[in-house]
Order: sequence, then C-alpha cells, then structure tokens
Amino acid sequence: MTRNESEPRHKPDEPGRADMAERLDPYCLKEGEGELLSGHPWRRFVALGDSVVEGLGDAVPGYLDEPWVDRLAGALRQHAGDLVFRNLGRRNTRAALVRSTQLDKALAFEPDLALVACGGYDTLVARFDEHRVASEIRAIVGALQDRGSTVITVSMIDSSRSPQLPPAVRERFARRLRALSDATSVIARDLGTLHIDLFDHPVGDADNLLSADGRHANRRGHAIAAAEAVRAVGAHLARPELRNGAA
Repeated sequence: MTRNESEPRHKPDEPGRADMAERLDPYCLKEGEGELLSGHPWRRFVALGDSVVEGLGDAVPGYLDEPWVDRLAGALRQHAGDLVFRNLGRRNTRAALVRSTQLDKALAFEPDLALVACGGYDTLVARFDEHRVASEIRAIVGALQDRGSTVITVSMIDSSRSPQLPPAVRERFARRLRALSDATSVIARDLGTLHIDLFDHPVGDADNLLSADGRHANRRGHAIAAAEAVRAVGAHLARPELRNGAA
C-alpha cells in the first residue's frame, strides 16, 4: 500500500525521543533552520523513486528513526498544517519502472510539489545504461512540470567513498554513481528543477554512514540528507523572484 503521511512520525514532545547525537552533529539541522521553509506555497507533496525515497536504512543510536523524505515533508508541514504527503517510493525499482508504475499515481494526486530520486537501483544491476536512465528521469520530471508541479531532483551522497564498502566493488560503483549524478544535474539545469546536490558532500567518506547492507544510508545519512534538503528548498524560496509569488 502507498503510505499517506498525514502527520510526522515523531512529534516534538514525544517521550523518549533520543536524538542527542543528531543535535550535536555538525551536518544536521540546527535549531531555527526549519524557519527557512516559512511561507512556502505547497500543499500537495508527492515523492517518486526507489529505496532512496522509500527510506530504507538502519537505525542509529542518537538519531531519529525517520527517512529523509518524510523528514522534509514534516518540516514543510510545520509551516502548512494542511499539507498532504504521499510517498510512492519502492525498493528494487529501476527508473523505467518508476515511470511506468508511479508516475500516473503521482499525477492523479495533483501535486504542486514533487520529489524524484531514482536510478540508484539501476547502478546495481549487471548492465547500467546511463542514457536510458537519464531519459526516464527526464520524462518523469517533464510530465510533473507539465502539470504545474515544482519538481525537486536529487544527486545523492557518493556512498562509494565509504570505507564500509568492499574495495572489490567500489571502483565500478563509483563510476556509475558519478554518471547518475552528472546526468541528474544536467536534467536539473535543462528543466529548471529545484536540485539538491549531495554527491560531493564531505560526509561521503565517513565510516558510519551506511547500513549493514553496504548500499543504503543509515539514519545518520538520512538526517544529513534531510538537513541539506531543507536548506536547498529554503534557498530556493529565498530567491527574490519568489518572495512575493508562488514557487
């Protein structure tokens, strides 16, 4: 079933909330940064993609156990209590399948804000066709924009730099991730998306970023990605041409 988030998973006054390490992490959100989203115009937010969007990741002591896209939705909801969020992300889903199985659902939701993050699972299969993946992402973004959505695209943190990743697969994985990041950045430039570029983030070579599977960010990684997403969206909203109009 598709998850429909009507409220954040963690309320500010929830007993036992253990996020002390997150509060001290230099890369995570600081008190007051959520105000960067104040006055945003969006009320219907949808996310499409693979496991990056679904939110897979191991829990980490001292960090909230919440995926980064859900965190972004919660931060947006703090300034628009009627915001409705749908997360269509599914693990093990190639970009072509995101377009064929999620796009129509997303369009039917009539979003004014959409996040697209896919292609990561394509980098794990035997043959990675970066041009085909780029074509699928471009088609998804274009269709959403044609319906009036502000679209967020993402170049995720380069996890191939992590010491947790086995050296035997690191080089090939690094090439593929770089190709995906570059292709997504080109699409963002060509189509004018709100782009969150995390690829060269300094945390990528940390030894405590990945889950036990060596593929997905753990909850520290999700907390950092959420922080950078809030900052990127806030910077977008601060653009002079948007201060007195829709994003």
